[in-house]
Amino acid sequence: MQQTGTSINKYISETGFCSRREADKLIEMGRVTIGSVEARKGNRVMENDIVKVDGRLTKNSTPPVYIMLNKPRGITCTTDLKDKSNIIDFIRFKSRIFPIGRLDKPSEGLIFLTNDADIVYKILLA
Repeated sequence: MQQTGTSINKYISETGFCSRREADKLIEMGRVTIGSVEARKGNRVMENDIVKVDGRLTKNSTPPVYIMLNKPRGITCTTDLKDKSNIIDFIRFKSRIFPIGRLDKPSEGLIFLTNDADIVYKILLA
């Protein structure tokens, strides 16, 4: 049987609110609702469902972003903001993005960044 809708953690991630792992934590803490019901891991979001985190409406209206960057040497391909030379601070993009794959810190070359988790999954599993 094929499931319909989108998993709750994926839905929240696609809004740009946070990552899937972070969404799982919010769900476990009881901070997410679908309609007026507290969400549980594994719940699915249907097209007309209203999803809220801490009472704030999440909207899946973020358009996909695809960035090609000629990464210079010395930049780390990580979203970890504790790393002073991370690629996210280097780009300073206004919304949440992440690299597709990685290049070593001493390497330079083409790297793609996006907010589209589906394409990352497809590319990295190919």
